[in-house]
Amino acid sequence: MKRISLLSLFFFVVLATKASYILIPMDTEQKNHLKAYGIAYWVLRHDVEVHWLLNYRGGSFMIKDAKEIENECTIRGVSFELIADAKSAAILEEIANPEVNMEDVKLEKAPKVAVYSPKMKQPWDDAVTLVLTYAEIPYDVIYDEEIIQGKLPLYDWLHLHHEDFTGQYGRFWVSYRNALWYQEQQRTLEASAHALGFNKVSEMKLAVALKIRDFTSGGGFLFAMCSAPDSYDIALAAEGIDICESMFDGDGTTPNYSSKIDYSKTFAFTNFSLSTNPNEYAKSNIDTYQSREKKHGVTKANDLFTLFEFSAKWDVVPTMLCQNHEQVIKGFWGQTVGFDKSFIKPNVLILGENKAANEARYIHGEYGKGTFTFYSGHDPEDYQHRVEDPPTDLNLHPNSPGYRLILNNILFPAAKKKKQKT
Repeated sequence: MKRISLLSLFFFVVLATKASYILIPMDTEQKNHLKAYGIAYWVLRHDVEVHWLLNYRGGSFMIKDAKEIENECTIRGVSFELIADAKSAAILEEIANPEVNMEDVKLEKAPKVAVYSPKMKQPWDDAVTLVLTYAEIPYDVIYDEEIIQGKLPLYDWLHLHHEDFTGQYGRFWVSYRNALWYQEQQRTLEASAHALGFNKVSEMKLAVALKIRDFTSGGGFLFAMCSAPDSYDIALAAEGIDICESMFDGDGTTPNYSSKIDYSKTFAFTNFSLSTNPNEYAKSNIDTYQSREKKHGVTKANDLFTLFEFSAKWDVVPTMLCQNHEQVIKGFWGQTVGFDKSFIKPNVLILGENKAANEARYIHGEYGKGTFTFYSGHDPEDYQHRVEDPPTDLNLHPNSPGYRLILNNILFPAAKKKKQKT
């Protein structure tokens, strides 16, 4: 902390005496898009303002020049340009033109980041922790115990690991019930539930889901990938109902439970149907896992999704979330592959979709004073990442447009709040 304070003081002195700027381009001229986000975050941690130039050269960053920042860019392999004060003023004037779809958003404070992830060894990795580590953005790992103990308000931004909030252990029972990792996971979660005062894992996961709901409603930023988004909404909708068969919790289900779920409690999804067969992997028909290939002919060769273009001056938030150097993103599988658009609430924004398959891949909405962003699929640079596959080496994918979407969400909470235009 002392080192950060000294560096911050150094920045203030330098910035007060220099007028030139550092421009970190985010178009195809950038050598390492992912680490560029880490630079922006690092600068914010030193209490230095960052201009996020939405739709200007792929969503570039502009920062008052300081030798320390130049050195950090060089060390991390991030491309940057030194521009004179007159050039920076010209860029901002161009962006301010009401005829162009650009906006200057000021980032002011580095958000405190938490990743909801089990402490036990998992047979798969997590794209968010991979890219945070690669981009050198610090985060804390928290799990059920910390959330039940009320520690969520210490953070601004929360990522949900590939979790099953319904207490059905990812519906892996049929394929992996004899695997040591599955058995250990079940024993560990049951012990944790009992230690925290719950009779079942499903009851503990519901309590966690409700704490996360309150965190978001109070102004938190929630980001979830893969199986977390749909299992989270299912858990909220099934509050007070037992949807777990005996192999998951030792007893039967609530009779006719599918007809008793409450869609008004969910964040993003509505009118979906639950899978009542515990031998099926799918928990509901939200996930397009079963239909996209058979019904719509989606294969690896044509699996793509397109980012929507929003008005940067009027729809600042979705524009931030969609900043990229590519608009068409390679698709990728996961425990939840895509969200069937038929079951997305009308007030939820679709940021990226595979229109031919009627699926959304990237969605965003508001809940109370906070927001949520759901991103389907497991690993943007490993098309069909399987259980126990090795983690992706992001040194091989420094310009990944799919991973950029994750990092847009990390910087989003740092944006200076603007009055909503009407």
